[in-house]
Amino acid sequence: MERGFSAASTPQAGDPAGGPLRIAVLAHIRHPIAPPFQGGMEAHSWHLVRALEARGHAVTLFASGDSDPSLPLRGVVPVHYDRAFPWHAFHGTDILNLHVDTAFAAAMDALPRGGFDVVHNNTLHRYPPRLARRDRIAMVTSLHVPPFTILHRAVQESAAPWSHFTVTSERQRGAWWPEGAPNEAHVVHNGIDPELWPYRGNAARGGAIWSGRITPNKGTHLAVQAAMIAKVPLDIYGTIEHRDYYDAEVAPHLGEDIRYMGHAEARTLADALGRAAVMLFTPRWDEPFGLAAIEALACGTPVAAVEMGAVREVIGPAGCYAAPDDPHSLAAALREAIRIPRAQARARAVSCFSIDRMIDGYERLYRAAIAGAAHGPAMPDPQFAPRQLGVGSPAEPAPPEAPAISVAPSEAHRRGVSSRH
Repeated sequence: MERGFSAASTPQAGDPAGGPLRIAVLAHIRHPIAPPFQGGMEAHSWHLVRALEARGHAVTLFASGDSDPSLPLRGVVPVHYDRAFPWHAFHGTDILNLHVDTAFAAAMDALPRGGFDVVHNNTLHRYPPRLARRDRIAMVTSLHVPPFTILHRAVQESAAPWSHFTVTSERQRGAWWPEGAPNEAHVVHNGIDPELWPYRGNAARGGAIWSGRITPNKGTHLAVQAAMIAKVPLDIYGTIEHRDYYDAEVAPHLGEDIRYMGHAEARTLADALGRAAVMLFTPRWDEPFGLAAIEALACGTPVAAVEMGAVREVIGPAGCYAAPDDPHSLAAALREAIRIPRAQARARAVSCFSIDRMIDGYERLYRAAIAGAAHGPAMPDPQFAPRQLGVGSPAEPAPPEAPAISVAPSEAHRRGVSSRH
């Protein structure tokens, strides 16, 4: 039963005020965990590691080998997979699935030998929660996206007193557990460092701003259309993830009033957000949170948002809302949002979505998972097929660590620069 980690050796296990922990952070490997961030998940993992270290914890980040070398990094693959297997071309293919499964199978084999007290799983992969459930490993799995079938099945099978889950909004808790969430399912809002997104008060003199990955489900074209209807200048920041979409829906409208400003690092983006009068936030999916919107609020910039998913829950009275896929409704929300006091926007971000508040929530769950592994009740041992877990039985000797598949960098790949997942 006491397999994997040594929870009993952790100081004051289960006490939120306990001593430093040995924490493994498992990251998604689509992109490197390095600034300028490709998306919100990369930003989350990077800031999580930094904040945990600042609180005295010993952290090891399992991520792509081309992540930020200043982090306490253990490479899961030599380079992030989107470099050789771009998502839009390889999503769902056998070659990408094998690449990712092989990498995470090796990481799962390595975890029990690492001497960790707890694992924070950000991978969106099916192996880690099942490993935690089977081997009684203290783990907190953060679910950053709406449910999809393969991961949803693993999540449903894996809740236990030592295997906890977080989502970023009440909306997402309902989506992942529509029949009712278990005790191990929690809402922990994403958090930002307010000092990195400085408040500009009433100094704003610009027009509208949009930031994110330029791809259809982020709705960049809706921001363009709404800005043109409202006759408000718009600056667009972010990486061009879907070139055909950009060429068809964004590029034809660029000019003096609609400008593409590139993929900016955080300081440049924060300055641009602080100068803007309003941010346009345009999800076209079941938005789990909206990190880009929170960054804008921290700078004092109110938000005009398409009401999808958790958007209203997160932005609250610091924004105005539009119907989905309706640029005229969004233009009206834009005009209205400009009148929201900038101090109100800043207060929303700082009071509800600080990184300190986020880390406080995670630390409580780490202690709870550790206590569950050490003292929780016995539960039936689950049986997972190799495709469901991909690592050997804990009763068997640990196999040699499988090598990650080596891939040659694509000459066509370009790294980009800040935006959200």
